[in-house]
Amino acid sequence: MPFNLDEFVASPSVEELDSLKKSEIVKVAKHYGVEFQPLMRKDEIKRYVLEYLVDESILPITVLETAITVPTDNTFELKRLEIEMNKEIRLKEMEREREREEREMQKVKEEREMQMQMQKEKEEREMQMQMQREKEAREHEFRLKQLELGVIKGSDPKIGLDTGGLFDVSKHVKFVPKFQEDNVEKFFNHFEKLGEQLKWPRDKWSILIQSNFTGKAQEVYSALSIEDSMDYDKVKKAILQAYELVPEAYRQKFRKYRKADTQTYVEFAYQKKVI
Repeated sequence: MPFNLDEFVASPSVEELDSLKKSEIVKVAKHYGVEFQPLMRKDEIKRYVLEYLVDESILPITVLETAITVPTDNTFELKRLEIEMNKEIRLKEMEREREREEREMQKVKEEREMQMQMQKEKEEREMQMQMQREKEAREHEFRLKQLELGVIKGSDPKIGLDTGGLFDVSKHVKFVPKFQEDNVEKFFNHFEKLGEQLKWPRDKWSILIQSNFTGKAQEVYSALSIEDSMDYDKVKKAILQAYELVPEAYRQKFRKYRKADTQTYVEFAYQKKVI
């Protein structure tokens, strides 16, 4: 039966290789790209072909032990040991790579769990803070309603509109000037003069003015603690800061103020004085 290279390549075996002539083994060697010397003997060329097939894992390494019966030197044994060593090295490298991947996966898993735990704790803290803010806001609002609708004890018997030494905020709040966001300092000056004239207890001033707050002033007042909201000076300071009416702002306003064409110098001097 004539030799068919394609059939051998499709299903190589030691038995088939042993049955081939030198010229046929040469064809197999050339097909696989195995290097050999033309003057080599048939067994030597066959040995190189077998080594190639074993290196490429086409045939098992055991064929080197059974196929070569009369080795001319120890090259075959050395080659077999080399193949086994390389195989062991590859296995160890694969094991190290697997362990490295497992460590990386474990690290990613731990980091993800840590991030999830941190996010959970953050959300819990934010929820607690939000609940606390809502609680304080409710208490603050409840306290204000009590102060607005109830009767608050005062210290001055000459306040006029109440009896028995009691100060009724609801009766006095209608006298509080209208709050104007474009002239906040004027509002406070007007209110303080009115408070002195009507002999309002100073510790009730913050309750009186808050009812007229609008816009940013209302937001600032609502953000204050209950204790601070009861302190007129702290309320005034917080609102002036919100409208940037701090000393530096006054200085800037004083420096930038210019005389209008319709003003007399006396009017200009007075206006600049009260800025």
